[in-house]
This record gives sequence, structure tokens and C-alpha cells, in this order.
Amino acid sequence: MTTLAVFAISVVLGLLPGFAWLAFYLSEDPHAEPRRLIVFTFVAGMAFGFFTVAIESGFTSVLGGWGIAELSLASLFGLAVIEELMKFAAAHFAVTKSPQFREPIDAMIYMIVAALGFATIENIGALAGIPANAAFVPAVFETMAFRFVGATLLHTLTSGIIGYYWALGMVRGKPARHLIVGFAIAAVLHTCFNYLILNYGNGVYTLVFLVIVGFFVLNDFEALKAAPEKTLPADA
Repeated sequence: MTTLAVFAISVVLGLLPGFAWLAFYLSEDPHAEPRRLIVFTFVAGMAFGFFTVAIESGFTSVLGGWGIAELSLASLFGLAVIEELMKFAAAHFAVTKSPQFREPIDAMIYMIVAALGFATIENIGALAGIPANAAFVPAVFETMAFRFVGATLLHTLTSGIIGYYWALGMVRGKPARHLIVGFAIAAVLHTCFNYLILNYGNGVYTLVFLVIVGFFVLNDFEALKAAPEKTLPADA
């Protein structure tokens, strides 16, 4: 199998988990969002995902110079903070100047969309790294399955948490304070997930962890859906 064929397969299949979760979350939105803004936010998440690779590489090099191991808890937490910040930056860049960004639940929706674009870049990279040998096809489907219920879902959940606190902050007029709380929770959960993956693999522990986190995120989602409609401030 040629390098070009491997890349093409990686791109096509790497998009599938993101599109699948995107369809699920958008189906939960009581008001359909503009397709153009959804696409723009998704692409922004992908673009910021590229930038993140370089930032994380520099961060890891700095930690190495300080004698901190690459897969230590400090390193994992730092990388989680970087990724959560970059996903928020992508969503903020894509939607805050749009008149369509007007309801509290929009903060969660667009954070999740940006996260899915971000995760798609990771998925494509993971698939492109699989050797083009006889075990290519089973390895691709195994990787796809793990990332669908693993890293891709994790990115949507942690970004959903940040989106929830972003919405609360804008409604209450204290976005910075609430965002700090959201980032702290998301980064800790992201770190815990990566720790479980490194020590226990894609097994029952990570699945149970994601189910528990997912329960709370969906509860937050439903809380915003049930809240009285309120237009976000223009400087959100």
C-alpha cells in the first residue's frame, strides 16, 4: 500500500468519529445552528490542533530541560491545559463575533464542535502512524474503535464542561471567574484520562471514567436546555 493511499484512508476514516459525535450533539440542540458556522468552528478546531502540536513539542522540550519526565503527572497536566486552552481559543475565534452566538447553550455546542475538529486532527495523525503492512486494516479499525469511545469522546466532554462554565460566566457577568473553574475541572479530568490510558490501556477503567464524566456533562447540557432563554451579551 502506497504512502498516498495510507494518508487518504487516514483522512477519510479519521473524520468519521468526529462526524458521528457531531451528529449526536447537534441532535440534542433545541435550536438548529447555522451549518456555515458549525463548519467554520469545526475547521477552526482542526487548525488550532495543528498549532497545538508545535506548542506541545516546545512544552515537552522545556520540561525535559528542567528534568521533568515526559509522561509524569506534571507533564500530563500541562499538556491537558494546553489542549483545553487551544480548543477554547478555536471556539472563541470562530463564534464570539457571530450574531448567531446568542444563547447560553451555544457555548457548549460550539466548544464541542471545536473539540471535534481538534480531535479529528489527532485521529488522522494516529491512523497515519500505523505501518502499511499486512496488519494495517485490523489495526486501523482497532484504533478507530478506541478513539471513538476514548480520546474523541474525552475531548467533547472536557470541552463541554468548559462550555458550560463559559455560559454560566457570561450569563452571570463573570466569565473569567467561571472559565477558570471550567478549565481547572477539564484539565484535571483530561489528566486523569491520560493517566488511565497510560497505566491501564483502553479498558474498563477508561470506559467507566468516561461514562461517569459523560453523565455530568449531559446533565449540564440538559440544564442549559431547560433554562429560560436568554440572549448572551454582545461582548461575550
